[in-house]
Amino acid sequence: MAYATHGPPAWKMWLFTTDHKRIGILYMVTAFLFFILGGLAALTVRTELATAGPTIVRQSTFNELFSAHGMTMIFAWIIPVLVGGFGNYFLPLQIGAKDMSFPRLNALSYWIFLSACILLWFGFIIHEQAAVGWTGYVPLTENVGTPGVGTDLYLLAFHLIGLSSILGGINFLVTVVKERAPGVTIKNLSLFVWSQIITAVLIVLATPVVGTVMMMVFFDRNLGTHFFLPEGGGSPILYQHLFWFYSHPAVYVMILPAFGIVSEVIPRFSGNPIFGYTGMVLAIASIGILGFTVWAHHMFTTGIDPGVRAGFMFTTMMIGVPTGIKIFNWVGTMWGGRLRFTTAMLFAVGFVAMFTIGGIDGIYMASIPIDYQLQDTYWAVAHIHYVLFGGSVFGVFAGFYYWYPRMTGRMMNERLGKVHFWGTFIGFNLTFFFMHVLGLLGMPRRVYNYDPSLEFWNQFATVGAIMLGLVQLFFFYNAVASYYRGAPAPANPWDVRDSREWPVGARKPPRPRVPSAPSPAVAVASVEAVLAPPARPPGSA
Repeated sequence: MAYATHGPPAWKMWLFTTDHKRIGILYMVTAFLFFILGGLAALTVRTELATAGPTIVRQSTFNELFSAHGMTMIFAWIIPVLVGGFGNYFLPLQIGAKDMSFPRLNALSYWIFLSACILLWFGFIIHEQAAVGWTGYVPLTENVGTPGVGTDLYLLAFHLIGLSSILGGINFLVTVVKERAPGVTIKNLSLFVWSQIITAVLIVLATPVVGTVMMMVFFDRNLGTHFFLPEGGGSPILYQHLFWFYSHPAVYVMILPAFGIVSEVIPRFSGNPIFGYTGMVLAIASIGILGFTVWAHHMFTTGIDPGVRAGFMFTTMMIGVPTGIKIFNWVGTMWGGRLRFTTAMLFAVGFVAMFTIGGIDGIYMASIPIDYQLQDTYWAVAHIHYVLFGGSVFGVFAGFYYWYPRMTGRMMNERLGKVHFWGTFIGFNLTFFFMHVLGLLGMPRRVYNYDPSLEFWNQFATVGAIMLGLVQLFFFYNAVASYYRGAPAPANPWDVRDSREWPVGARKPPRPRVPSAPSPAVAVASVEAVLAPPARPPGSA
């Protein structure tokens, strides 16, 4: 007896897929798994810092955990979920493309990324995890002649993530140029697509630099070169220049796609079109250009020439202008609108508020005299988290709640979603706002122990971190339970009429040409003609 076949098993469909939507979901699921790992590392670090002195982990383990946290949250969570996840899934849909230009290359990018993420954490399995911070500053990474497989794994993982990003960035750019549907022009691209375009340009231009730097460090460690070893004529400061030439544009790689998501969500739930579309596009492009001119503000205390520092201070302050334009335009979009505070909208508004605080923090640090006092203190920790968690992660959640019906055909539970938002909002601010105080009091970052007089503010941060971690359980439960038992989603649940990713109502259909209204007499005659019985043929009875 023959049995009907129904295609390959599900695992093969996902393992060998080249469909951009499936690859986008693979990126998202993988990124969320590493979000959990990175979050657990952060909770352990924060719990250790609740009191001065050793408590739950040794100093070596502490250094490994905070290094793994930084590497994971940046390279295995924020960038892949925003670019690889949302970008892969929705960019082709919004330009009317059937798929990416190079589907197999797209799949290869994901598998390289997954391999790199495993390498990032493999050191814990072999008990030699890298403990050099996510920046991998030399000479910390230059422990030549001593065991350091974990550091080598970190360098290799960083290099592979860069390769994956470059392949993806090229694919995105070619897709936008070559695969746009008729009628989709550069002038009417969505802001989400624009944000992905500028992000891809940043990736393609900057990532080769950091990939090269990581290989140079690897050669110093294993092949006897002296690119960054002072005893051989190398320069540790050169490492910082090259590293930050990539890593400050990488901050915008982590935030520009979130700008695009928020620019989709706020107009939908404000009842207004985006305010100042052209200004928003120019602001995104300006941020991308200026992002290559500010890297040395991370190095004001390294002794570089004062004239050089002044130039970087000026460009750092300049980058606040296009950022301010975007914030003004988001507020302008909401102004006078019929606001609907869905969970997606709450996270989008929270994004604007938290990112504004992070931006103001950065303007303070752009001033050289102030930076001398705040550099490498907990003020910098607060600043980067207000940008990357209050900004990027809030943007991820806004996009996830907004597009979940499109991806799954189910609606997420709004009540659980709002519990998730308020818990995240309160826990986040409890955790990081008081780190400004710690920074002003002089607490250095990346330390295992500290002055007992700072315990009070550290305990505030630890309570907030525990709350922030626990409330994410509502999100994961909501996402999984809604997939299986959520209310079926309408084809266009948010009534979107100007974006192509929604299958129904996504575009206003062309209105058929109708003749002018007939006169009453003609209308009556037309009705009588319709109602009259059909004429009998000649000769019939």
